[in-house]
Amino acid sequence: MINLLEIGDEELASLISSGRLTLSIYGLGYVGLSLAAVWLRAGARVIGVDVNPQKVAEINRGIVNSSERAVTEAVNRGLKEGKFKATLDGARAAYESHVKIVTVPVGLDEYKKPVFKALREALQTIGEGLKRGDLVIIESSVPVGTTSNLAKPLLEEVSKLKVEEDFGLAYSPERIYIGRAVKDIEENYPKIIAGIGEKSLEAATKLYRLVARKGVIQLPTPEYAELEKLLEGVYRDVNIALANQLALLCRALGLDYDKVREAANSQPFCHLHKPGAGVGGACIPVYSIFVQNTAKNLGVKLNLVEEGRRINDEMPRIVTDIVKKTVEEAGFKKPVIAILGLAFRGGIDDTRYSPAYKVIENLLEHRYAIRAVHDPYVKKDDKVADLGIELTNNLEKALRGANVVVIVTDHPEYKKIGIKQLKELSGEREILVIDTRHVIEDWEKPPKGVFYTGVGRPFTFRI
Repeated sequence: MINLLEIGDEELASLISSGRLTLSIYGLGYVGLSLAAVWLRAGARVIGVDVNPQKVAEINRGIVNSSERAVTEAVNRGLKEGKFKATLDGARAAYESHVKIVTVPVGLDEYKKPVFKALREALQTIGEGLKRGDLVIIESSVPVGTTSNLAKPLLEEVSKLKVEEDFGLAYSPERIYIGRAVKDIEENYPKIIAGIGEKSLEAATKLYRLVARKGVIQLPTPEYAELEKLLEGVYRDVNIALANQLALLCRALGLDYDKVREAANSQPFCHLHKPGAGVGGACIPVYSIFVQNTAKNLGVKLNLVEEGRRINDEMPRIVTDIVKKTVEEAGFKKPVIAILGLAFRGGIDDTRYSPAYKVIENLLEHRYAIRAVHDPYVKKDDKVADLGIELTNNLEKALRGANVVVIVTDHPEYKKIGIKQLKELSGEREILVIDTRHVIEDWEKPPKGVFYTGVGRPFTFRI
């Protein structure tokens, strides 16, 4: 029997490198697959658990939904070597593994309350297969207190085992940037780790020291680590809100925010962020709400955090207002719009909480005709389909016949396009470009018949 609460560093390293230690990972999304890849690269055996039968079947056939080559290669090599498999049976995976890592999402309901359903279900199945000497690590971003007040009692109740005596329980938040996740885990960032007790802390620390080259930062309790992770997102949310407001000021002044930002950031104590059409993804918007909910329960007022979230939520409406105003200024009687970008961030296919949806809905409410939505990464989207709008990966198809181009996502493919090419692909005599992410570099000298503006850029045109 392998007892991770008592094992030494050298023995643990030997077990992993020789493939005698098995990890089960609950949730095969971006984070889960990336973690699977990291541990496979380290030599361990990995069982991936997910509730989606189609996803499990596809992964077992080598179809890995990741834009990151290191993830795809590691998982496929693991499948070929018999070191990796995906399954729907979480309880059996728990029984067959020594370490269980939970990456399932905790989202928000319509009332902005946390939804623990997926986490509870994962912990329930883990508890059914939990054994003496095992280690459970939660990596999902969760409200403060989740590990101690939800995970610990649930695991103990289902397994009939005691944490710290029979098994270990730790919280170690994922800290990855989609598209470079493997490098983030292995090279870029130290791993944050907190245990329910000293044994759990040391077990998780020994484990992650084997893959995290930047080392491990130990925190006193899971509550420290849970809050640390959320505050990373809150920091960005508030600073993006600041960037959005300052960008709108620059636009009103007829100045380019990017030039102002670059000059200001040459001072080492200034780090102005980039503006956009809002903040998406399953991280930043959710984390701020988690923190606000916790603060309200304690009677603490977080005015700045609340205002930052409100500003970023309002940006899709502001973008729509910019479209409306510039369409009128350009004198377009029958605007036909092409939306460039559906993903919440450039270079990925993740559309969760993307501000593009709100931009589209707002434009439709104003009765604008939307020719198509283009995204080079998103192949299918039910929300766009339900609105009766075409989603395409073909840029020329999306632009043909559109005289208004709204760029919502900073995909690298868009950064390679010049403003002249946008006009040529549209086939229209005059076009208007609203660049919410400032991806167009040659905007200051538009060709004849092009009107241009950005969230933080002045209105320029050449008739």
